[in-house]
Amino acid sequence: MKNNREQKESGSRLEGRNAVLEALRSGRTVDKLYVQVGNHDGPIQTILREAKKQGSVISFVTKERLNQMSETGNHQGVIALAASYQYAEVEEILKRAREKNEPPFLILLDGIEDPHNLGAIIRTANLAGAHGVIVTKHRAAGLTAVVARASAGAINYTPVAKVTNLGHTIDQLKKEGIWFVCADMDGTLLYDLDLTGPIGLVIGNEGEGVSRLIREKCDFTASIPMKGDINSLNASVAAGVLAYEIVRQRG
Repeated sequence: MKNNREQKESGSRLEGRNAVLEALRSGRTVDKLYVQVGNHDGPIQTILREAKKQGSVISFVTKERLNQMSETGNHQGVIALAASYQYAEVEEILKRAREKNEPPFLILLDGIEDPHNLGAIIRTANLAGAHGVIVTKHRAAGLTAVVARASAGAINYTPVAKVTNLGHTIDQLKKEGIWFVCADMDGTLLYDLDLTGPIGLVIGNEGEGVSRLIREKCDFTASIPMKGDINSLNASVAAGVLAYEIVRQRG
């Protein structure tokens, strides 16, 4: 039988003030913090202060919503979704490329929310030789146990960085000589693009695709030929198709 601590942390979900505060103070990454509306006593203020230091996404919700989310029935007005795996820094990903003496190959995700998709993309990134994956802080899945399972263990080998502003990150990476390509139905056929050299592959949200702002920052837009009766692929499948065209061209 699980002890109380294990029950609280199952599924990367932390419940109760002590468990959440302990996680924040220990440096464990908390992707999202849910706090009961109107609850502003001392312990909650301390939790909020620590969460803001870490840059966690904070949502104020009703007690009823917390009750629905709770697995223990004792949330004490706060539930945190903590990462099961540690995030890397973008610079660490670039360092991996330098150490391998390879042009950087990054996969950037513009709001992938399905943990199974995230896990599958991390798996593809590993097998395709990408040096790392970059995800956004908002509107995105975190590194949960579900993601780890879907990655088939690749999460242990492929670094994942989390950034607040993907557009700003792209701008900074362009200064490192990296070119960016994103998936778009109206883009150039992917086989007609030169995808060699330092490259960042941008994959968009499952429903909306790559946002307009991010698409405008990309140097190329790539379309995947569609021969069927529907006109879109699952995000992780699209990532696989594009990633392996990059692999083919890089030789």
